[in-house]
Amino acid sequence: MAEAPPPSGTGSPQLDLLEAWLNSDHAPEDAMGLSELDGFLTGIVAGPHMIMPSEWLPVIWGGEEPVFADAAEAETVLGAIMARYNGIIHTLRDEAGPLEPLFLTDTAGEVIADFWAKGFLEAISLRPAAWDPLFSHRDASPLMMPILILAQDPDNLDLEIDDERLDALLVEAPDMIAPCIAAITQFWKARRTYGRVPKIGRNAPCPCGSGRKFKFCCGKG
Repeated sequence: MAEAPPPSGTGSPQLDLLEAWLNSDHAPEDAMGLSELDGFLTGIVAGPHMIMPSEWLPVIWGGEEPVFADAAEAETVLGAIMARYNGIIHTLRDEAGPLEPLFLTDTAGEVIADFWAKGFLEAISLRPAAWDPLFSHRDASPLMMPILILAQDPDNLDLEIDDERLDALLVEAPDMIAPCIAAITQFWKARRTYGRVPKIGRNAPCPCGSGRKFKFCCGKG
């Protein structure tokens, strides 16, 4: 399986069953774990274009066709995936409330968010050119910083910040994910509606919703 940490417990029986199946011998060897899957689905929903399930479902299985024990197991697994996908759509596109990413926790209760972040980047890899406007946008590109920091080896990140600031960002990044994803969703919504994204002033409130000025939050480099 892709994720070694123990199950975190989602509070949802449907998702707990999905997590158990993904971590079982029934799932393909390279199938995503639940947290990576959640990041992947969030990237699909938050992205610039709709991608049909027929394209992204095989990515979840790691390119290997899943073999279900019976029709009931297939219905349980696929139903849970689609329910989570639709729930993320409702949260982000309908602005129904704050996103609650499914992060893992270790035995000491520490949050493990790197699998989630890697799943999000996996979604971007399906349409990398379509994501270019966000990565090249001076004001909006910092919204990806928490995800990039969590998903990659910090030593290999091309960030012009000192080690102390990087350590602080690694601690802050999980809490920044939800508001940054909401702002990324709004970025694409604005482009679809107006064809452009308004400039964000350095002293303006950060679009991630942290309550801090942009230059002290996602715009800090």
